[in-house]
Amino acid sequence: MTDRPIGPPSIRRITFGDLTASLALGWGDFRAAPVLGLFFASFYALVGLIMTWITLQTGHTFWLILAVLGFPLIGAFAALGLYEISRRRAADEPLVFTEITSVVWNQKNGQLPWLAVIIVVTFLFWFFLGHMIFALFLGLAPMTNILTSFDVFFSPNGLMMLAFGTIVGAIFATLVFSISVLGLPMILDRHVDFVSALITSMSAVMKTPFIYLTWGLFIGTVTLLAIIPFFLGLFIVLPILGHATWHLYKRVSG
Repeated sequence: MTDRPIGPPSIRRITFGDLTASLALGWGDFRAAPVLGLFFASFYALVGLIMTWITLQTGHTFWLILAVLGFPLIGAFAALGLYEISRRRAADEPLVFTEITSVVWNQKNGQLPWLAVIIVVTFLFWFFLGHMIFALFLGLAPMTNILTSFDVFFSPNGLMMLAFGTIVGAIFATLVFSISVLGLPMILDRHVDFVSALITSMSAVMKTPFIYLTWGLFIGTVTLLAIIPFFLGLFIVLPILGHATWHLYKRVSG
């Protein structure tokens, strides 16, 4: 990888045209290097399948909690692989598997782990609040197993818990999205500390929140739909979204 610029870039205001153009470019990158895209997407899909299987076999939902906590770290490195593919295609550099994985691996000693830790801590705090919300609304409700007893969620308290929990969850999801949407690709693209990357990304989202949150809602909805058929849709959706995120960053950064 060539010498990277130093410091965060200037960020212009995003437009809806940037979203559609980035998706088209992301689709082009995936079509050009599908095997590499499937490789990096497999980190998400396979871990999700394994943890879901363990949860169903053991009946212990803490396995899923561990998976969710591990996803930001695993996903951050996997996303960098997709960004590097897009960067190389734009620079007409060869897509050599060992060179791409080497770039990703070398980030372990850089700023990426720090940003991933912030995301993990955010998830931890969300799980802590989630338990509090559950106890507040359904602490005294009789229930044997969440996997086999859904009726409690359709009670008045259950519906209130779902509504309140969804609002709080959306706030945390927005925070994580605001940190990472430009912060992650920025760390690969430039010599920048994680604090500057975080602040620059959040500032850009705050200046044009409607378009960025539309993008975040689109990513969340498409990813959720891709999970439903046994996580298999993630093998296609995640590479396209990862490539598109890189192109979106490059389009709005100066």
